Amino acid sequence: MASEKTDELYSLLLSKGYPKEFCAEIAYKNMNTDYTATRMLGYLYRVTDPRIEDLVDEMLAILSDRDAIIQKKEMEHAQSVLNDIYENGL
Repeated sequence: MASEKTDELYSLLLSKGYPKEFCAEIAYKNMNTDYTATRMLGYLYRVTDPRIEDLVDEMLAILSDRDAIIQKKEMEHAQSVLNDIYENGL
């Protein structure tokens, strides 16, 4: 089930005249979380008519940022577990 932000992104992309299949691919397959959809919506409200290439580039940048945040959180958790082991032993 798509989130409200994802549906909003899909509708906005359609209203800007992008092909239906492209809109679905962006909104429902790639920008399918509130975080990514909100970031893409922000981009679309700032940039009036981006080319498809620019839109894909922005999507890839957003996904890269999201992956970096996830990796950082995973590393912080792993470091926290190690610190606990160092302090309290196994």
